[in-house]
Amino acid sequence: MKIQVLGSGCPKCKLLEQHAREAVAELGIEAEIVKVSDSDDIMEMGVMMTPALAIDGEVKSVGKVLTKDQIASYLKGGKFHAL
Repeated sequence: MKIQVLGSGCPKCKLLEQHAREAVAELGIEAEIVKVSDSDDIMEMGVMMTPALAIDGEVKSVGKVLTKDQIASYLKGGKFHAL
């Protein structure tokens, strides 16, 4: 599983990354967490507002700092939608 945190490195982006790492640790799953900060790469994914979160290339959230529990719901295949 690949989790991408899209953003310039602002405090909200860093918090989203922290929550993603906490969710992965809590669930005990293996996931690669990648920080995407290049604006061209972010726009290629269709994201115009950061922070954003993508899981396996699918954008799940834009412009919000998801909680650890919200991210965990996505990772478990839940139906939580935050777009």
